Amino acid sequence: MDANQNNDPTKKTYHKKATGKALETVEKHSQDHELKLFGSCFCPFVQRVWISLEMKGLGYQYIEVDPYKKPQQLLEVNPRGLVPALRHGDWGCYESTVLMEYLEDLQKGEALLPSDPKLRAHSRLWSDHINRHIVPGFYRYLQAQDEKSQIKHGEELKEQISKLVDTADKSGPFFLGDKMTFVDVQMAPWVVRLRKVLQPYRGWPEPEAGTRWTSWVEAIEQNHAVRATTSTDDLYIDSYERYFENRPNTSQVQQAINSGRGLP
Repeated sequence: MDANQNNDPTKKTYHKKATGKALETVEKHSQDHELKLFGSCFCPFVQRVWISLEMKGLGYQYIEVDPYKKPQQLLEVNPRGLVPALRHGDWGCYESTVLMEYLEDLQKGEALLPSDPKLRAHSRLWSDHINRHIVPGFYRYLQAQDEKSQIKHGEELKEQISKLVDTADKSGPFFLGDKMTFVDVQMAPWVVRLRKVLQPYRGWPEPEAGTRWTSWVEAIEQNHAVRATTSTDDLYIDSYERYFENRPNTSQVQQAINSGRGLP
């Protein structure tokens, strides 16, 4: 059993293999390549980098690892044993936003950051908003165990998402207009998990028809790279039960949220 099951074999735990479209993508990228993405199928931070690779059309090898077992090949790239991690030849690095920036700096495939310096800064500013406010808010809401805390954190999450939507291009459907770019990729894994995790576990509402938020959600969900890196619903339901129950030994993210610290 996994440590997060707390010696109860009836408890669901994280999946260790992608399913659905994501599994098809894993199989397409199973051959050895100088550019290697070490990932875990349930991890939203991994999905950011994975979406970037797919959007850019780069050659790469996807390597599924169990970050709780911390295999040596992962530790050689990231001594902390966290995913995502990227090895490019004899060089390695980690942290999802840093890796997305690195892929941009390679100047290969489709650019996700705009060429205009002001728009690039604007994109980085609102990517920081996602990382500072929306991502922690997602976990606080999911992990909250009493109704009062759930209501509080649910409203906070909606408020932070609204701030992001309010600053997005008015016509959209994406953050900067009709093309999916850096901020959209930063946000995409949590858009996926609002429906696949927060909706069944916390009653997160469907986007209201005709709103700017709805058009953005639909555009992200239909993007080819998002679909290619998204597994079937059961993977997310099973993998996030441990957060929903706020079990001990769930993850460093869970522990950081419970202690009020920043994400690891």
